[in-house]
Amino acid sequence: MLINRLTLHRFRRFDTVEWHPAPGLNLVSGDNGAGKTSLLEALHLMAYGRSFRGRVRDGLVRAGAEDLEVFVEWQEQPQPTPARKRRAGLRHSGQAWKGRLDGQDVQQLGNLCAALAVVTFEPGSHALISGSGESRRRFMDWALFHVEPDFLTLWRRYSRALKQRNALLKQGGANATLDAWDYELGESGELLTLRRRSYLERLQDKAVPLAADIAPLLGLQGLAFQPGWRRHEVSLADALLLARERDRQYGYTSVGPHRADWQPEFSDLPGTQALSRGQAKLTALACLLAQAEDFADQRGEWPVIALDDLASELDRHHQQRVLARLMAGQAQVLITATEPPAWLESRQPTRFHVEHGQISPSA
Repeated sequence: MLINRLTLHRFRRFDTVEWHPAPGLNLVSGDNGAGKTSLLEALHLMAYGRSFRGRVRDGLVRAGAEDLEVFVEWQEQPQPTPARKRRAGLRHSGQAWKGRLDGQDVQQLGNLCAALAVVTFEPGSHALISGSGESRRRFMDWALFHVEPDFLTLWRRYSRALKQRNALLKQGGANATLDAWDYELGESGELLTLRRRSYLERLQDKAVPLAADIAPLLGLQGLAFQPGWRRHEVSLADALLLARERDRQYGYTSVGPHRADWQPEFSDLPGTQALSRGQAKLTALACLLAQAEDFADQRGEWPVIALDDLASELDRHHQQRVLARLMAGQAQVLITATEPPAWLESRQPTRFHVEHGQISPSA
């Protein structure tokens, strides 16, 4: 995918700004607080439905404004077909939103987000490894949304059944009614788990050698999948039945894919709790770049790769290894930095500078 134009209205510090990134490597520099991160944040919003720094109502709308607007034009480049030009827009107040995709209104935000693929590494990305399981489930599901066309339908099927079962548990629903939803939850949940397990196994084959390339001392050995129940012992339907009385007391479903997780495994570390913040960042970056490479293999085109403040997150040697890996592919790469790293000049990036609420090309 190749972003041709990004336009923001009333987005954080920007009143109105338009950016035309180039193919290949793009470097956006500027002082702290100038708005560099906001550009990547807006793309992330279009691709994920939220900023990597929080929800829309948590400060994305410019002070004094009622809502923000983001417009993106890009082209898809699946091989061997010709490039397909696409465009999307989102108006969001923090409460209500309206989206359009290729000239048509969008009824569900997930459909808008599924159109544009952006892989983002930013200062909070270490939470993918050191944070809760929710972020790791989203990580798996994001990829499956993009590479398996029917996955969104399956995910919604499971989510609907889970919502219905939880409502019945809270209301003291009859066993006969719970049996019906347990069957639906069990069937859709088993299918969902098979997709996730298969994806993680495929990702592991990329992440382990990639980590050895960009962070040789990390010692990443594998990615261990946890389905959300003791799947090696019982089916999901049986696990739901066994947990029913306990779930009645809790008022929610305690087993299933909504509690799935995965963890990296290392040669010389007992687990993620032993990781330093820097090691967690490198592990997250290896997984994210592996996700981008898998996307390229499955879709025949690369996602956009956004790296926010890379120079402050990684030392010079790790930065160089990461950029060498990225330049071996064909992704459009967007990097922000307060000061352009001297070693990056040899990569001949297209340079931009953000100042006074505007972005302009720089020499």
